[in-house]
Amino acid sequence: MKPTPPLKASELVPRFKLWLSTGSENGVFGDGKWRLLQAIEEQGSLRAATASLGISYRKAWGDLKKAELCLGSQLLERHRGGLGGGGARLTQSGKKWLAAYRQFRSQIEQAVCQAFDRYIVNMAERT
Repeated sequence: MKPTPPLKASELVPRFKLWLSTGSENGVFGDGKWRLLQAIEEQGSLRAATASLGISYRKAWGDLKKAELCLGSQLLERHRGGLGGGGARLTQSGKKWLAAYRQFRSQIEQAVCQAFDRYIVNMAERT
């Protein structure tokens, strides 16, 4: 097996996953549910959102129910299918969660990038 050459600092990038939990429940809200809410907002239905994200409808439905239960807030207004078709749209609370998490995540991402630049990039350049 041929050894790989050492990485250059310019080849490294920070990646992270972020989610919120309670003392008793993991994954109450995070990147996955945030992306799901964004897709519902864009697509107008849970079915179309799950198709666009490549996740199962059943998992998405369960994830949203868990988030709503733990957060104590309805995130979606659901309309059953029929002649005109069903749909879903974000409630005011859902829109607030979407916007707040977007800002929260953006600040965390900035902090991660700053720490990466300060500690990892400098470290890679010194070695």
